[in-house]
Amino acid sequence: MSLSKPSFIAIAGAVVAVLVLMSTGHAFVPYLSPPAYADQVATATPQARTEQLLAYNDSIRLTAEQEAVRRKALEALPAPCCARFTAATCCCECNMARATWGLAKHLIADEGYDAERVRKEVAAWHAEINPDGFTGEACFNGGCGRAFADDGCGGMDRHKLVH
Repeated sequence: MSLSKPSFIAIAGAVVAVLVLMSTGHAFVPYLSPPAYADQVATATPQARTEQLLAYNDSIRLTAEQEAVRRKALEALPAPCCARFTAATCCCECNMARATWGLAKHLIADEGYDAERVRKEVAAWHAEINPDGFTGEACFNGGCGRAFADDGCGGMDRHKLVH
């Protein structure tokens, strides 16, 4: 099987990104939005990508300016598991919130995304992890212990992702 030139360039670019991030001490599992992801070979499971997003949330510290971008991006989205709150705060620190925040932090701090691009990528990730969509009621109907794909929060314990 041969790759088209655009596919080869995209894969080569991803490899370079991984090498650069590894040289700076970051472990890296790339997140690509569904349209780009569909054309490339998936090397990481959804669980592995989510674990990476959780690690980003733990390790990336934003400047005040970057935090303002994060809040602007996520305040425009409802929290998937608790629509009474925005994705910027959620109602608790569940694994859904932590992973969402980790993705936003990574896109801002490591990729230089603005609020609009962060919002689009986070929304795309939410659609990818639960193609049927979130009700926004998981926190009120026992969803804290359910997987994302089952309209859940992915668990409450950072070290025990429900998948």
